[in-house]
Amino acid sequence: MSRARSIALFVLITLLFGTAFPAVKTGLAFIPPLLFAASRSYLAAALLLLYVGATTEYWRPRSRRDVTAVLSAGLLLVGGTGIGFIAQQFITAGVAAIIFSLAPIITAVLAWPLLPAERLAGRDYAGVLLGFVGIAVVIRPDPASLLDPELLGKLLFFGGVVVVELGAVLVRRSRAEMPIPALTGWAMLLGGTVHVLFAVALGESVASIDPTPLAAAMVVYLGVFLGVFGLVAYLVLMGDVGPLKANLTTYLTPVVALAIGWVFLAERIQPLTLVGFGIIVAGFALLESREIGAELIKYRSLYR
Repeated sequence: MSRARSIALFVLITLLFGTAFPAVKTGLAFIPPLLFAASRSYLAAALLLLYVGATTEYWRPRSRRDVTAVLSAGLLLVGGTGIGFIAQQFITAGVAAIIFSLAPIITAVLAWPLLPAERLAGRDYAGVLLGFVGIAVVIRPDPASLLDPELLGKLLFFGGVVVVELGAVLVRRSRAEMPIPALTGWAMLLGGTVHVLFAVALGESVASIDPTPLAAAMVVYLGVFLGVFGLVAYLVLMGDVGPLKANLTTYLTPVVALAIGWVFLAERIQPLTLVGFGIIVAGFALLESREIGAELIKYRSLYR
């Protein structure tokens, strides 16, 4: 894969993922959160399953591993995103993106007991601890105001990230053989159904949807550009440059989300939240210091 194409994919993914949080925030003004999440998931599922049905014979689960992967991805990886949709009613798009930037560190913690080849050791613990210090600075829990909507939104979003990353780790643990687009399509279908069931349980109503062109645009954007193209681009980038470089997009998406939220949604962010984000990035750098060092050595050797 050419360097120019890798850079183009990196920029594309950063922009797509960075705009996802403002898109959710915008759509929530017209659609209840879980019905919004369900609409996005069902649209992505339809496109992906139509594609794999037309292009491959391996379009449905064939083994126990495949079924396990679909259940993990559908119930947790996709289903858990509904928690984030609910939480974004109470927090800004920028804060949501910053909390999501802890995802690689949460993944490392969850992978430790579930994926034997990815044990934490040495300085990894310090990186994880630093990351959670950063998220504590961002959330800033205050026992005196535990019912504050913004605090509840932050805690809820953090819980959603944990659920989503648990799903991602369990998908890797399953070692499924079915193609990624097919796995993703079935997961989106199952996850969308989870969203609908919880929407009914929580009293969300289709009658409360305001079907404006902007609402439809947000569903299409999240379903097509994020749910299909964004995911495929990310998987391609990860396969070609490795998870370390691909994960760097996680730390640039908040910059995009903050900028869009400030310009188009009139969102403001507290300086202490940016400090917390910086601590999270430092934790990730420490957690991945060995891999980062190896990459630096490789690049130095290329230019000697």
